Amino acid sequence: MPDVSLTTLALLCLAAAAAGWIDAVVGGGGLVQLPALLVGLPHLPTAYVLATNKAVAVVGTGAAAVTYTRRTRIDLRTALRIGVAAALGSLAGASFAAGINSAVLRPLIMVVLLTVLGFVLFRPAFGAAPAAGPVSRRRVLTAILLAGTGIGFYDGLLGPGTGTFLVIALAAILRLDLVAASATTKVVNVCTNLGALAMFAYQGAVLWRLAAVMAVFNLTGGMIGARMALKRGSGFVRGVLVVVVVSLVVKLADDQWFA
Repeated sequence: MPDVSLTTLALLCLAAAAAGWIDAVVGGGGLVQLPALLVGLPHLPTAYVLATNKAVAVVGTGAAAVTYTRRTRIDLRTALRIGVAAALGSLAGASFAAGINSAVLRPLIMVVLLTVLGFVLFRPAFGAAPAAGPVSRRRVLTAILLAGTGIGFYDGLLGPGTGTFLVIALAAILRLDLVAASATTKVVNVCTNLGALAMFAYQGAVLWRLAAVMAVFNLTGGMIGARMALKRGSGFVRGVLVVVVVSLVVKLADDQWFA
């Protein structure tokens, strides 16, 4: 474990718990956890921060996936097909991550977040209820290519917001309500996290002891978040999505231009 103060460790653990909760409800927990790691471990190479973030996230996401699959019906076969494509994309993305400069992360994430926010705000009925009838093969293939390979590559390369992008992509392409999209996303996100983590572990970039401590808090947050999303429904998920995205855009803008 790197030499960090108890205060920094406590704040990283709180960020991990919050990230686990957010990730389980609507995705995007990395937008809390990754900036916290970047601030808490300022002198480490970006690849080590990204790798440790993945090692923590896979635990909370896995717990949320188990909670969802036990309590709601999802098309597990389709989710796993998308997940395999996402794992391969994530593995490829992680192989390029060592060359990413942390200075480019904030503006890039802001652009993506604003795109997500505009989509959600201007589509108030989005994800309120699933479409009637079975999903066509064409839509499943599109989900595998776009939500799987494409977003999977992004997850391995950068990561923050992957869950949120998956929720929106799966709800739009497969015509799922937001709760079902969140449940399916967790299965896919476990695959992307494992793909990226395998590459980072091979590169020796994971801070395993720090990740293990933070993972306990991420796990707890993920289990609580999944239960709340299932209990309160799509309206709750959409509200959390908007609040999370707005808060993060404001925070990143402040860090970029006013800090």
